[in-house]
Amino acid sequence: MTTTRLPAGGNRPLLLLAALVGLSMTLGACQETERELVMASTPDDYRFRHPIAIQESNQSAVIFVGHARGGLSADQRSTVLGVAQAWRREATGAISADVPVDTPNAAAAADAFQAARSLLVAAGVPPRAIAVHHYHPDNPRLLPVIRLSYTRISADAGPCGLWPEDLGPSINDPYYSDNRQYHNFGCAYQRNLAAMIDNPADLVQPRPETPAYTARRSEGFEKYRKGTTSATQYPEADKAKLSDADR
Repeated sequence: MTTTRLPAGGNRPLLLLAALVGLSMTLGACQETERELVMASTPDDYRFRHPIAIQESNQSAVIFVGHARGGLSADQRSTVLGVAQAWRREATGAISADVPVDTPNAAAAADAFQAARSLLVAAGVPPRAIAVHHYHPDNPRLLPVIRLSYTRISADAGPCGLWPEDLGPSINDPYYSDNRQYHNFGCAYQRNLAAMIDNPADLVQPRPETPAYTARRSEGFEKYRKGTTSATQYPEADKAKLSDADR
């Protein structure tokens, strides 16, 4: 083993000072590396920080029933038909009907459910796809209702409103000092986009092309063969004009 001896005299304090400076720079570099690793755990892109998840969720419709009237009103019939149409398009399971029992409106609710069941079957829902669950409400102050529910594929993002770091100026604030996006940035946009999407599969892959309208395509080809314009003519477009001042 080789031992390095510090020279005697006035050079020893300078060498000690140089060693301390080198040690502090080494420790500072280690601390800075650790800080960068911790900061890298949070994605900078809001699409990765608040991803849109495609999952199954419940879709339901509520039918309010009084205690002295059975059947369904015109608006309630429209609601039931809307449920049947949506179920045929997007459902992934059976329709679950929650019907109240042992309540003042139990008889009216049973009659209203039979009317709703008939509408669902007439609209194309198989009878075996309608499951009935009777329940007794826990809160007597709430009006017992009929609830029609089914599961479907939906898109969701969030939760929003999380603020793990202060947005104000601070020596330990990476958002202010490094001009980075704060954690909640883009969350509301992602959540609104997920709520507005009609088919969640469109976020993953495009839809296949539908068959062409053969009659319209043949008409366009025939006009092209004859050398005439293929634009649609509107001979009645000028009948509602009041003036030609715009020409």
